Amino acid sequence: MSKAVTVTEAKAQLSSLIDRADDGEEIVIRRGSRPVAKLIRYEDPPVRRKMGNLKGKIWISDDFDEPDEELERLFGTRD
Repeated sequence: MSKAVTVTEAKAQLSSLIDRADDGEEIVIRRGSRPVAKLIRYEDPPVRRKMGNLKGKIWISDDFDEPDEELERLFGTRD
């Protein structure tokens, strides 16, 4: 749940409002009765994975996609 404070209150209580936002609370800052800003916890953007990062580090056997008779028997798809 968010709590609304005035700009004046936000200036006077900024440090404690930052602590509350860091704990997950959303604080709406209003000018008069009109909301103008929201103070929320900062989240680091997700790190994008780089394609090809493991190139040369992983080896896949040439017969990787070939049927495995033992597994097929275990799963009942082969006699």
